[in-house]
Amino acid sequence: MSKLRLTALDAGPLSPDKNKLVAFAPGRVSVPTTVGVIEHEAHGLVLWDTGINHTVADPERGEAYWGAGLRDAFGAHGFTRAHAVDAQLERLGFKPADVRYVVYSHLHLDHAGGMSYFPGAVHVVQRDEIRYALWPDPWTRPVYCQNDFQDIRKLDILEVEGDFDLFDDGRMRLIRTPGHTPGHQALVLDLAHRGRICLAADVGHQRDGFDAMVPMPWDWSASAMSMTRMRMKQLERSGVPLFLCHDAGDFAKLPSAGAFWD
Repeated sequence: MSKLRLTALDAGPLSPDKNKLVAFAPGRVSVPTTVGVIEHEAHGLVLWDTGINHTVADPERGEAYWGAGLRDAFGAHGFTRAHAVDAQLERLGFKPADVRYVVYSHLHLDHAGGMSYFPGAVHVVQRDEIRYALWPDPWTRPVYCQNDFQDIRKLDILEVEGDFDLFDDGRMRLIRTPGHTPGHQALVLDLAHRGRICLAADVGHQRDGFDAMVPMPWDWSASAMSMTRMRMKQLERSGVPLFLCHDAGDFAKLPSAGAFWD
């Protein structure tokens, strides 16, 4: 059976008011934006999400790239060019051209910002998500940055519907988890020495909010999210640890800084 290796990158440190992540929560919080770098023995280098586009780090162009007020709202001023996923891959010894697949949990501006860095990859996204991202409802429009999608029609897009075993080998299994967005998905990895783990993206922004089933302000559907969270909690009860994209404690448990799990 094909082997996997995983390391994690923080491709978008943010410092928003916590109520941007968990409804009614007080105070401010510093959070990562987790990108998974997965080496698949048979299929090469796979990315799980792509973080924030490097343009956001530019004090002159960043505001216009995301839209007025969003850099301040999400506390993105600590994000630098060195945090962008292409720069971090190079520090790991990879070139953008080495990436064979890019798999998206969803297409919000902190997950799809690096889309254009990988023109030679296959880009994997739920069918509902890609359609909604290109014409979102007005109240969700700010978090779907259309500048991130400027090259989307030039890319090799693999649309999937529902749960999907990416390479039909049981190693990388996508689980459809709607709620935060219409086509949100999570990724279950089967690592030879660690067993199964789940990169759960934004089924919860913060662990306390997830555990308490508190809605997130940017959820597309609170009802769908409730069902998704119950499903994910059952996955966790079955022994599969979940790692939320923006929870600092979860990120700290993942291998990073050149370390890998296999």
